[in-house]
Amino acid sequence: MPTGDGRLMQFLGYARPDGSVGVRNHLLVLSITGLTGPAARRIARTLPGCRCVTMPYGGGLLGADALAHERALLGFASHPNVGAVVMVGGNKPELVRLAEQLASLEKPCEALVLDDCEHDALTLTDRAVRKGAALARQISRQRRVPAPVSSLFVALECGRSDPSSGLVANPLVGRIADRLVDSGGRAAIGETVEWLGAEHLLAARGVTPAVGEAIVDAVRRREALAVDAGMDLLGNNPGPTNIDAGLSSIEEKSLGNITKCGNRPIRGVIGYAEAPPGPGLWVMDAPAYAPESLTGFTAAGAQLLLFTTGVGNSFASDLCPTIKLSANPVATRRLGQQLDFDASAVFEGREPIETAAERLFEAVLDVASGTLTWGEVLGEGEEVVSRFGPAL
Repeated sequence: MPTGDGRLMQFLGYARPDGSVGVRNHLLVLSITGLTGPAARRIARTLPGCRCVTMPYGGGLLGADALAHERALLGFASHPNVGAVVMVGGNKPELVRLAEQLASLEKPCEALVLDDCEHDALTLTDRAVRKGAALARQISRQRRVPAPVSSLFVALECGRSDPSSGLVANPLVGRIADRLVDSGGRAAIGETVEWLGAEHLLAARGVTPAVGEAIVDAVRRREALAVDAGMDLLGNNPGPTNIDAGLSSIEEKSLGNITKCGNRPIRGVIGYAEAPPGPGLWVMDAPAYAPESLTGFTAAGAQLLLFTTGVGNSFASDLCPTIKLSANPVATRRLGQQLDFDASAVFEGREPIETAAERLFEAVLDVASGTLTWGEVLGEGEEVVSRFGPAL
């Protein structure tokens, strides 16, 4: 169990050779090409308890897509929550290159290419299952050890928000972000278009003027994409569910959204699936749609996700425990097996936000030490890597 005396706290995690600490010890079946995706899913079904990530695009990617794809592959395979990897693919040079990178990190890995199986997906499946079974047994010998809060990277997300999100749930998460950063850990927000109208507030917190300019530029680029496509953000973001729940504009949504990142200085802007280069608070220039956004954080190495919602949102990362919380009294009563933390007492004035923040921080350490989230129990997890443009 997590232990502590207020600000100095620990959790129980898996120490990795590269110095990171996992909060889970997954065997990952990773298909690096679309051609081997069905085989990867078949392999995963035969290895109980493993995680499976398939990348549907294996060739022809250009520019930002190619870079994000490569970062995501390495990010998944080297993730702190992954104890070992079975990689399959139809592109041998790429598979070998990724396996060599993992070897340098001392991550247990078996790489199998379709070409070496005489292009027989069933032979690939058989060999991968045998290799995966051995790896699963190997990592089962690992034990949790005490680890400092400073080793955590927690990403901050919101989805299907309502007024209770901006008033209570997001500011509550912001207090966790501040505490984590003060302890030497890392935190990040994304969803760039949901900074629109509040980007000047984020920019003012940049550690340098250049960081502030990068924040504003990221928002302008996203807004330009909508304008160039002839899209009216009202009705798209906020979406129909947000509007029905009581949010009137993107500016109102953004002002609530940015409270998730607390009050600490922003160290810099990182790209999609890009790991923060050091401790502190970071912002990720990334799409706002939750499946892509959560995946970007996971590929960047976040071990935990804090995900606020107003009316409910069941999506979770597959590799990264996703702690769902809401301050909406109706939602918390209705979604008892989707929400991991109930902040409705703060919304109703029955609990100070400071007390709820203590409870939430304890819950974060509890999940980091092994308690399952509802998303994990119910198998709601998936990884969806963004696409940014055309392919060959």
